[in-house]
Amino acid sequence: MERYDVVVCGGGAAGMFAAIQAGYAGARVLLLEPNDRLGRKLFITGKGRCNLTNRCAWQEVLKNVPRNPRFLYSALSGFTPEDTITFFEAHGCETKTERGNRVFPVSDKSASVVEALKTALEYAGVEIRRARAREVLTENGKVRGVRTDRGELAAAAVILATGGMSYPATGSTGDGYRMAKALGHTIVSPVGSLVPMVEDGDFCSKMQGLALKNVNVCLFESDFCEACRDRQGLTASFQAAQNKEPAFRVPVGKPVFEEFGELLFTHFGLSGPVILSASAHMEQGKTYIISIDLKPALDEEKLDARILRDFSESKNRSFENALSGLYPKTMIPVVVARTGIPGNTKVNAVTREQRRTLLELTKHFTVKISGLRPVEEAIITSGGVNTKEIDPRTMESKLVPGLYFAGELIDVDAYTGGFNLQIAWSTACAAANAAAQNTARNPEL
Repeated sequence: MERYDVVVCGGGAAGMFAAIQAGYAGARVLLLEPNDRLGRKLFITGKGRCNLTNRCAWQEVLKNVPRNPRFLYSALSGFTPEDTITFFEAHGCETKTERGNRVFPVSDKSASVVEALKTALEYAGVEIRRARAREVLTENGKVRGVRTDRGELAAAAVILATGGMSYPATGSTGDGYRMAKALGHTIVSPVGSLVPMVEDGDFCSKMQGLALKNVNVCLFESDFCEACRDRQGLTASFQAAQNKEPAFRVPVGKPVFEEFGELLFTHFGLSGPVILSASAHMEQGKTYIISIDLKPALDEEKLDARILRDFSESKNRSFENALSGLYPKTMIPVVVARTGIPGNTKVNAVTREQRRTLLELTKHFTVKISGLRPVEEAIITSGGVNTKEIDPRTMESKLVPGLYFAGELIDVDAYTGGFNLQIAWSTACAAANAAAQNTARNPEL
């Protein structure tokens, strides 16, 4: 039986990085990957540009981790975003920093990141084999190797870095969950995180393809909206619209999530950076409302003055045609319909109450959410191996000595902006160094 110091299962971001770091630490390393090429998911991240980290202090990364952030304290302090940037630039991938401190390769191509990792794998002397890990082998409660679809391998340490369940076409099939569970680990049910939202209605589909920048987005549990209140003037103006039920209500209470940034209207609902981050706060079994402030730079007083100014410049125009300075063209028909004000109403005939309705809609453009897109469309998976069963300093299993975890397989996830890949690099580094040291301490294994 072939023997290695460390066998790494999974040739994605965390797996490649773990293999590199273990190799640089002096271990004999084998990297197992069932796909015909390494880093398939990396090629499609960041729309093919690969946002490889965020240029910030490691403590700031923790603030962007909604699930189990304290677990990552040691890993992130041990391998920081600056360490990530230094590593990639040292291996031929020059980087640049963009809005929100997002770090990308200067080439704007994910291939540059993958090539840097491949270069490092070669420098580290890592052997790569196309094979799928089926089972982690143990003896007397300790790791002794791996069974693959091509035979068994002996190893003193095994690092599981097989990813989650998002983008299964890239190889994220959930194998790691199954292997960890077989060894007694608890698996927190995996669900999609950083995933687009499905609208309960058809407003979004009417604006399909419209991207909004510099908006403020709040996520509310929908029971807040059951207790929503109509502010002064709304009720009268809605009743004037053929006594129809209000097309929107103003949410009250504290939002579950709030962020400033970009979003996209799609045929099914909402997507874009702020929407993906908001999805990380949604729980199964609950329904939610997204409230969009279309003019966050203007308070209500200034927005009302802006509306009055636009209307005064368009006194003889229809209400619909007078909105071109306030909203994108494809949004205007939806805004008109939701205010309940007939589009052909002359601007000089719009009442104060109706103007108030327009103001409210602009500051609280609500979208009722029926759910999330499938986990297969998620950028990452929320859930995975329970962090209580993993040593946060070494990423070693507390149940099976010699077994380590890295990356998305662990029950931690973060917002968009390069934070999830930073988690992959940091946990992989911690696991690799510990696995290599374990091998050095126990050469007879």
